[in-house]
Amino acid sequence: MGISVQQFEQMKARLGGKPASAASDPIPHRSPLVTRTILGIDPSLRGTGYGVIRCGKSQSIALDHGTIACPREWERSRCLAKISQTIRAVLRQHRPEICVVEGLFFAQNLKTAIVMGEARGAALAAVGESGVEIFEIATRKVKQAIVGYGAAQKTAVAKMVQRMLNLADLPAPDAADALALALAHAQGQSRFSLNPPKRI
Repeated sequence: MGISVQQFEQMKARLGGKPASAASDPIPHRSPLVTRTILGIDPSLRGTGYGVIRCGKSQSIALDHGTIACPREWERSRCLAKISQTIRAVLRQHRPEICVVEGLFFAQNLKTAIVMGEARGAALAAVGESGVEIFEIATRKVKQAIVGYGAAQKTAVAKMVQRMLNLADLPAPDAADALALALAHAQGQSRFSLNPPKRI
């Protein structure tokens, strides 16, 4: 049975220990994860948590975290202004590429839902005007990613965040939730995901 010139050249290349074509070249390794700075925000009128991490190919580190505390005697408008001002300051200082915010949930109390929505809007408006990409992740998914249990308590989340980021002290609950949001997003981007984060 005869062979073509192309088949003969391929056989000769194989016998000579050379690759027959580009198709037989080894598959290149995936490039390491790009170092990124991620801002997590856990909105609340009286205590908005924020956390900034830098994640790379080895381990994530915490750059900043805290709670935007507003006393109960403050008017809502004053609280919303402080949330926006603080988030703008964090954006200027750390220049994150990505922001992750807690996903919406169905509150039993309509008034609570409205107030939470106002705090969320104040934070998102500050991020949105900076041009940073914004994603949201549901609370249960964050807890599942960080603790392995979707109904985990806040203390369990804070302890796991402290361990993952090698923090000397346990972060405050709202700041811990914000750091958990950033970590959950970083984990989701480090592997193939059937449920990509929702961009808003």
